[in-house]
Amino acid sequence: MEQYKQVLQKYLPEGTEDKIIEYLKTYRIHLHVTKSRVSKLGDFRPPADSRIHKITINHDLNPFAFLITLVHEIAHVLVWHEYSHRVKPHGKEWKKEFSSLLGAFLNQGLFPGDVESALLKYARKPLASSGADVNLAKALRKHDKHQGLTLEELPAEAVFSIHNGKKFKKLEKGRKRYRCLRLDNNRIYLVHPMTSVVLENDL
Repeated sequence: MEQYKQVLQKYLPEGTEDKIIEYLKTYRIHLHVTKSRVSKLGDFRPPADSRIHKITINHDLNPFAFLITLVHEIAHVLVWHEYSHRVKPHGKEWKKEFSSLLGAFLNQGLFPGDVESALLKYARKPLASSGADVNLAKALRKHDKHQGLTLEELPAEAVFSIHNGKKFKKLEKGRKRYRCLRLDNNRIYLVHPMTSVVLENDL
């Protein structure tokens, strides 16, 4: 278990690994740190014959994002234990468990002030993805090693590409997302402000 703790210390904020190990042991969770995935930061797979829950987390998250994502997935494990498939994945049951689990790490000096402040607000009414909360996403991004550009930082009418090479023109902002024109099909898409982008002139 000491070796497991040493591995977790590479990914988690200092002082959080003992609590995480407790959750992993109690709920029979196998944690796998995986390569970066654009579509998700982590996921949970319920047990099959082995009765072992499986959680994967992207390896390139900063320690605070890694912890939040891991707690998100552990909350799914707790909901599965209680309800199996009988409730929505991110329904009120998950929100309750997630907020409760986060509470064990808040107000402990484990997060930087900007992340703690955003996380306290987020924990009151958590969304299906931490990235969906712009304030929390901004606070977490400040602690990334490689930040790059986000859509929010581009001027109006800027042409940019995303991870899959598709090119867009940035238009006006709606209530939460920007309207963007995809140049190869002239269709409008709603894009999250914190989406990583590359300016077309830099390609």
